[in-house]
Amino acid sequence: MRIAIIIPAFNVAPFLGEAIRSALAQTHTNWSLMVVDDGSTDATATVAASFQDKRIHLIQQDNAGVSAARNRGIRHAEATAPDAFLFLDGDDWLAPNALERLADAFDSAPWAVAACGRCARVTADGTTHLSPAPHDGCLLERLLIRNLFANGGHLLIRRQAVHAAGDFRSDLSYGEDWEYWTRLALLGEFVSVRSRTPVLFVRERAGSAMLTKAMDPAAYRPALDAIHRNPAIATRLGGSRLPHLRRRADAEMAWAVGRELIRHGQQRAGQRWLGRSIAGAPSIRRMMLIGLSWLRIGPFRPYRTAA
Repeated sequence: MRIAIIIPAFNVAPFLGEAIRSALAQTHTNWSLMVVDDGSTDATATVAASFQDKRIHLIQQDNAGVSAARNRGIRHAEATAPDAFLFLDGDDWLAPNALERLADAFDSAPWAVAACGRCARVTADGTTHLSPAPHDGCLLERLLIRNLFANGGHLLIRRQAVHAAGDFRSDLSYGEDWEYWTRLALLGEFVSVRSRTPVLFVRERAGSAMLTKAMDPAAYRPALDAIHRNPAIATRLGGSRLPHLRRRADAEMAWAVGRELIRHGQQRAGQRWLGRSIAGAPSIRRMMLIGLSWLRIGPFRPYRTAA
């Protein structure tokens, strides 16, 4: 299986080298890597150009956003005739056998449109927090409620599915990958890697969209609206089902906003959003988790980020 790795890169010079070296360390060696420098003002392009491996390609463009960079990478990668795509963020890195394990999962499920593995979030002091086991099967309804994936770095997507899903939406600046996963889920099932070992390491760093926008409910709404207004989804599920799923999605968004506010030290505001979430979609489990929010432990642990 030939795999195209797409890295959209904007001002990630301090981290990009580690992302590229993680590709070079893969046990599965049949890959190509497209680094799309999205108008960086730091040494991102210099870092990418310093790697002398014919499988690594540097593409430069004026700043147009992460979706445009991924779309550019897809088009450039077509010349290498890949069987599958993986979208790696420029500040994250892959486990050495990530591609091998994801490709093996595909081999076991030829009907699947995407294979997914666990990820681990890594704090500035090197502490890792393992994600829950990834979901598989038909994920459409789950994805209409919340984003199940940290980002594209722990998803391997078949080339045919990438073509059928179309481009990432460049009009979305946050949650654009989430909207894309829903279109993939319309096409077929996902298969997961059966292992507790992560395939992806996600760096928690100051300035990342995950940290800067996750506290703002307004940042979520364009992607939520795009997802729930997709006519193909309404056709698949029926119009009567969507309002219920949207209410649950709004409650999930409120929980995420509350959690992130608390993790950033804004306790009172965070508690209000958690309460709004439980009012919108009552859950015994989340009512029990409220206690952890006051202690700022578990999912509410404070961020310790790299600069």
